[in-house]
Amino acid sequence: MIIFYDGHCPLCRKEMAHLQRYDKSRYIQFEDIQQDDFSERFSTLDWNALNNSIHVQQEDGTMLSGLDATHAAWKAVGKGWLYAPLRWPVVRPVADKAYTLFARHRYKISYWLTGKKRGCDKGFDRDTHL
Repeated sequence: MIIFYDGHCPLCRKEMAHLQRYDKSRYIQFEDIQQDDFSERFSTLDWNALNNSIHVQQEDGTMLSGLDATHAAWKAVGKGWLYAPLRWPVVRPVADKAYTLFARHRYKISYWLTGKKRGCDKGFDRDTHL
């Protein structure tokens, strides 16, 4: 499984660090779409789409986005129950709209919640906890 995330977003980096801690088997490959060589390494993917929403590419090549991607990643490390309620039919439409708003304004929300601005000074590294 490959998870594509925005390494300039403080909240996104924080979630990837938490996810990595639970990924004891190193099942997930973490890919920061902000890395200089990203477009070269993943030339067939639409960078703008990846920048608009978190994405997961499953082993069979299926691409998931938004909360479906987040749920799949957490499920892969045995913590899917954290996001499962957001996939329930009654909650799903509202949760998806809220996620879309979050993704669109993630830098501002990250700053409000963490005090950290959008930045490329410290990306996520699998072997480095943020």
